[in-house]
Amino acid sequence: MVGHVGVGGENPIRIQSMITCDTMDTEASIAQTIDLAEAGCEIVRITAPTVKDAANLQHIVTGLRERGCNVPIVADIHFKPEAAMEAAQWVDKVRINPGNYADSKKFKIIEYTDEQYAAELARIRERFAPLVRLCKERGIAMRIGTNHGSLSDRIMNRYGDTPLGMVESALEFARIARELDYHALVFSMKSSNPKVMIAAYRLLVARLREEGRDWNYPIHLGVTEAGEGEDARIKSAIGIGSLLSDGIGDTIRVSLTEDSVHEIPVARALARSTDLRLTNIGSSAPPPLPCDAFSYQRRASKRITVPAVSQRPDDIGAAPLQVGDEETVRVAIRQANYEKLAHKIERMGDYKPEFVYESAGLVEVDPRDDAALEKLNRHSEPTLVAVADDLDLPVIAAHRLLAAKLDPRHPILLKDTLTVSHEPEAEFLPTLLRAATNIGSLLCDGIGDAILLQGEHGPGQAMRLSYNILQAAGTRIFKTDYVACPSCGRTLFNLQSTTARIKAATVHLKGVKIAIMGCIVNGPGEMADADFGYVGGAPGKVNLYVGKTAVKFNIPEAEAVERLQDLIREHGKWIEPAPEAMPELTAAEGMIS
Repeated sequence: MVGHVGVGGENPIRIQSMITCDTMDTEASIAQTIDLAEAGCEIVRITAPTVKDAANLQHIVTGLRERGCNVPIVADIHFKPEAAMEAAQWVDKVRINPGNYADSKKFKIIEYTDEQYAAELARIRERFAPLVRLCKERGIAMRIGTNHGSLSDRIMNRYGDTPLGMVESALEFARIARELDYHALVFSMKSSNPKVMIAAYRLLVARLREEGRDWNYPIHLGVTEAGEGEDARIKSAIGIGSLLSDGIGDTIRVSLTEDSVHEIPVARALARSTDLRLTNIGSSAPPPLPCDAFSYQRRASKRITVPAVSQRPDDIGAAPLQVGDEETVRVAIRQANYEKLAHKIERMGDYKPEFVYESAGLVEVDPRDDAALEKLNRHSEPTLVAVADDLDLPVIAAHRLLAAKLDPRHPILLKDTLTVSHEPEAEFLPTLLRAATNIGSLLCDGIGDAILLQGEHGPGQAMRLSYNILQAAGTRIFKTDYVACPSCGRTLFNLQSTTARIKAATVHLKGVKIAIMGCIVNGPGEMADADFGYVGGAPGKVNLYVGKTAVKFNIPEAEAVERLQDLIREHGKWIEPAPEAMPELTAAEGMIS
C-alpha cells in the first residue's frame, strides 16, 4: 500500500508522475500535485534533495489534505540519508537510489577483495537500517530504484555498467530491508536505453524468482531521460510497453521533458492497451523467447535482395535492396500507400519508403501452421517471411512464435498490427504507442530485418513513425539523438526551453547523441552512451561532458549552447547545416503534445 493506493497483486497498473517545481515553494508544489491528481495521476513524487526540502514535505502534505487531495506522496531521495529520515516522517513512500544513497562515485578502479566488499556493505547497512526501521514503524512503502546512470563504484568495479550490476545494486539494499523484516518494497531498474532497461527488468524478475516465492515484490517501470515529443513517447512505449506485454510491471511513470500533466495520458494509454493485450492472450501459454532474454543479440539471417522503390517518378528501374544478415533494418510500404507518396518521395528526406511489400516476394504464414513452416524451412533459398494479416493473435507473441519456429536463414518482416487501418480519423497517440510497443519490443529482442507500419492510415506519417521507432530502439540511427531528463525540483535550468535551444542548434548532426541533464544526479552514467553532455552544475552554470567525463566547468548558461557547439567542433563531429534542409528536418520531427 502507498497511502490508500494498492500496488501489485490484483491491483490495476498504477500511474505515477513527479512535480517539477522547487520543493520549498509550498503553494506551487500543492498546485502541481493537484493538477496531476486531477489528470488521473494516482501517486505523486516530490524531490527532497536536502533536509530542508524534506522538512517542507510536511507543509505540502498538510496543504494537500486540507484541500481534499488524498493522492499519496513519495519523497525522491538520492544522496542524503538525513533527508530520507526527515521525509519518511511525512510521506506515504520513500524512493531511494542505491547507487547514490550513502555511497560515493569517484569512478575509481578498485579491485575489492571479498573482505573489503563485505566491509562496504556493512557501512551501507549502518546508514540504511535507520530508514528501514522508520518506514516499518510508520507503515510506509519504499522503492529501491536503481538507475543505469548512477551505479556505485562498488557495483561498477565488481559487476560493471551492466543489467546484472543494476540488479545486484538493488538486491544488496533489499537484503538489508528483509533482515529487518521490512517488506513494503517496490523495485525499479531505469535506463535511458530501452535495450538495457528491458534486459535489467527481466533479469530482476528472474533473480527475484530464484530468491524465493516471498520475493515477489511489485515492479515500477520507467524509461529515464526519455526526452520530449513523439520521440520520447516512442522510447517510453518501447521500454514500458514491451515489459508490460511480458507481464512485468505494476506501476509506471512516463518521464517527459514537458509539463508533468502531459505524462498522464501516455501512461494511461500504455496501461490500458497492455491490459487488453494480456486479456487477449487468454489461458494459452506464451511462446518461449527465441532469444536471450537478458542481453541483446540480433537474430541471424541470410541476406536477400528485393526490388527497391523508385526514389524519383522518372526512375525506370530502381537498384536492388539488400535485406537481412547485417544489413540495416529496412522500411516497407504497401503498394497503395506508395502510389499516394510516389510524386513527392524526392522531398521526403530521411523518411522515404525502401521497398514495396507486395513486390518483395515475401511469404505470409500463420506461425501456428507447422506444415507451412516446415515447408519453408525445407526451402533452400532464404525468403523474407511475414506473419499473415487478420490472425487472432497478439502481435508480439505471433512474431516471437514465428522467430522460434522459422529457420534462422529466413529474414523476418515485422508488422505493428495484423490489420490494415481504414480509419483516417483515428487518434494518433494510441496508434503510436501500439506501433512502438509491438515493433520496438521485437527489435529489442533482436527480431526483425524489415518493418511495415499498417496501423497508421496516413502513409507519410507512417513513414516518419517507422523511422522514429528504429531510432528509439537504437536499431537505425539516422538523425541526432537526444537524452533529456524530465524536470524536477533539483533542476538547475529550464529544461524545456534549453532542450529546444540545443535542438535548434544541433538537429542537423545525424548520428550524434547529446544528453541534456538538469542536474548531476544521473548525469555521468546516463551519458555513458552519449557523445556529449550538457549538465546543470550550479544555478545559472553549466558543465559540458564528453561521454561521462566533465571537460568544461561553470559555463554561464547564456553561453553554454554555443560552447557546446564549439566542443562538438573540437571533437570533429560538427558539420555546417544545409540552410535549405533545416525547415524540412524540423518539421519532420513531428512533435505531438
